[in-house]
Amino acid sequence: MPPKRKGGRGKRAAAPGAARAASLDVLPDEVLCHVLSFLPAQESVRTCVLARRWRHLWRSAPGLRILFDGEGERASIKELREFMDHMFLLRGASPLDTCHLSLIDVDDDDDELCRVNLWIRHVVMCRVQVLSLNFVFDFECWITRFYLDELPLVSQHLRRLELSRVHLNGSFVDFSRCPALEVLEIKDSDILDLERILSQSLKSLSITGICMFSGDERIHVCAPNLVSLWLEVCLGLTPILERMPSLVKTDVNIDANDCVFCCDANSANCTRCKQDTDSVLLQGLSEARSLVLTSVNETTILIRDLKYCPIFSNLKTLLLNEHCCAPADFGALTSILEHSPVLEKLTLLLFCKGPKSKVLMKGSPDPTERSNEISEHLKVVEVKCKVVDDRVLNVLEFLNKLGICFSFRGKKKKRKAGDKYSTTWFPL
Repeated sequence: MPPKRKGGRGKRAAAPGAARAASLDVLPDEVLCHVLSFLPAQESVRTCVLARRWRHLWRSAPGLRILFDGEGERASIKELREFMDHMFLLRGASPLDTCHLSLIDVDDDDDELCRVNLWIRHVVMCRVQVLSLNFVFDFECWITRFYLDELPLVSQHLRRLELSRVHLNGSFVDFSRCPALEVLEIKDSDILDLERILSQSLKSLSITGICMFSGDERIHVCAPNLVSLWLEVCLGLTPILERMPSLVKTDVNIDANDCVFCCDANSANCTRCKQDTDSVLLQGLSEARSLVLTSVNETTILIRDLKYCPIFSNLKTLLLNEHCCAPADFGALTSILEHSPVLEKLTLLLFCKGPKSKVLMKGSPDPTERSNEISEHLKVVEVKCKVVDDRVLNVLEFLNKLGICFSFRGKKKKRKAGDKYSTTWFPL
C-alpha cells in the first residue's frame, strides 16, 4: 500500500508554471504596463488574450515600439496600416513616454505619406517625451528620404527627438513651440529648404551621417543654450553657427568643400567665399570648453573662417587633424593657438584616423623657451600619427619653434644633424 501524502487527502501538487504565473499576478498594473513598453507593439497587443486582467493593459503602456513584424523584420506601411489605425483608435489619447517608429518601403505617394504623418501627429498629441523616427528604403538610391509634413511641431512635453532618413522643412525644425525639447539627433537626412534650426531650450544637438545641406544658402543654427554639439557636414554648404555661450563639448567634422558650389571652384576669387564676410563656424564655437575640429581637405570653409578667427575664451582642450593645423606655413594652427588664452591640452591627429593611430608622442612647453603665441596654461601636447614621416617631422619642428619639447623615452630620432629638438614615440 503506497504511503499517504502529507497534508491530507485531496491536495494536489502545483501545476508547472503556476508559481511563475502567480508571481506576475502580484505585480501592479503600472509595472506590467512598463514591461509591455519594451515589446514591439504587435506583441504588446497580443497579451490581451492572456487573461481578463490583461485585456486592456496594453492600452496604458507608456512606450510604443513600431519596429518589427512577427517574423523579426522591419515593418512596411502596407503591413502596418490596418493594425496601426485600429491600435490608435482603441488606445485613444493615453499618455506616452516614448515612441520608436522604424519603417521600410514608404512609397512617395500622398496617401502613405499623409497616413504616416498622421500617426506621428497622433503620437505627439499623446504627450510623448521621447520620439524616434527612422525610415529605411529598399531602393538602390541612398538619397531617398521620408517627407515630413509642413505643419509646425507643437508639444509641451517632447524632450528628445531622433530623426533618421527624413526630409526636413522649415516649419518642422522651428522648435520654438517645443519648450521642453533638450536633445535633437538628425542622421542621414535632407536639410535643404531651411533658413534656420531654431530652439531656445535645446541642450544637445547632433547632425551626423550623410546629411545633405543646401547648396544655395547657408542655414543658421540658433540654439543659444546648447551644451553639446556634434556636427558632420558631408554635402552642401556648412551651416552658420550663431552664438552658443553655454557650449561645453563640441565635435565638428567637415567632409564637404564649400567651393564646389562656386563657379570658380579652385580659384582665389571664389564667389561663394566672397559672399561670406564674417565667421561661419568658429564664432559660434568660440565659447566652447572642449573642441574637436577635423576636415578631409585644406580648402574648406575652416581655412577661410580663420581670417575672422575669434577669441576662444573658455577653450581648455583642443584636437585638430592635419588639414586644420598643418597646411602651408601652419598659419591655421598659429592663429588658433594665439586666440586660445586658457588652453591646457592640445592634441594633433596627423594623417590617420583615431583608431588607426599607432604612434603617440607627448610633450609640454619649456618654461624658458615658451613662445608668447601659446597659452601660459598649456601643459600637455600630444601628437598622434600612424607613422613618423617627413610630414609629421615638419609639425614637430614647428612645435619646437614654439618652445614645446617632447620627453625622451626609448628610441630618439632627429630629423637631421644639428637639430635642436628630438622626439620619442611609442605604441598607443
